[in-house]
Parts: sequence; structure tokens; C-alpha cells
Amino acid sequence: MGSIFTKIINGEIPSYKVAENEDFIAFLDVNPNAKGHTLCVPKREVNKIFDLEEQEYLELMKFSRKVAKALEKTISCKRVGMAVIGLEVPHVHVHLIPINAMKDMTFNSKISLSKDEFITLSQEIAANF
Repeated sequence: MGSIFTKIINGEIPSYKVAENEDFIAFLDVNPNAKGHTLCVPKREVNKIFDLEEQEYLELMKFSRKVAKALEKTISCKRVGMAVIGLEVPHVHVHLIPINAMKDMTFNSKISLSKDEFITLSQEIAANF
């Protein structure tokens, strides 16, 4: 049985996609720390980031950088923070979070967005990708 991210990749679960290529996908986190909180995920299901093949790891970082640059063009923030934790879903994923203060990177506070806000935001980020 695939992870929830594999189900998103396969189109079994809807998502708010902001970018995609042959090997990676980026979509908005539906339980975000901040507006624009995005997950970058390899399409190949691997549990731990350092278990990726070296080239795949490097390509994930390049893809994540490009998504972060699109976030910076879309969301007003001091910078885009990056975290790789991976305990909640056993599928490698990079969190990209627009931040203005250190507290924005804690995973204790969440914000709520409506479906329309998610749709509009994903389209805006995708347009800057």
C-alpha cells in the first residue's frame, strides 16, 4: 500500500499542485504552518531522504529551490524556510514555508485556508514556477 503522497501522485487523492516534472511534484500542505506552505516530493516512494540515490537527492534540492523561488515571487515573506522531518509520512518530502520570524518554522501553529484560497494560491505559485 502506497503512502498518502503516492496516492496524491497517482491522482487517487486530490491536491493543490503548484509544480511537477517527471520525477517530482510540489503541492500545498493542507495543514499549513503559513500561507504558501508547500511540500516537494519525489514521485518514487522512499522513506528517508538520505536513502535517495545521490543524483535523485540533488535533483530534489534543485526542484525545491525552483519552487522556493516561485513562493518568494508569490508570498510576501522575509525568506522561505526549509525543513525535512519525515516522521509523519514515510515518503521523502521537503517542507517549504514562507517565514517572517523563527516561530513560523515551528510545527505547533497552523493556519486555515478555504478551498478557494488553496485553489487561487496554488494557481498563483504555479504561474511563478
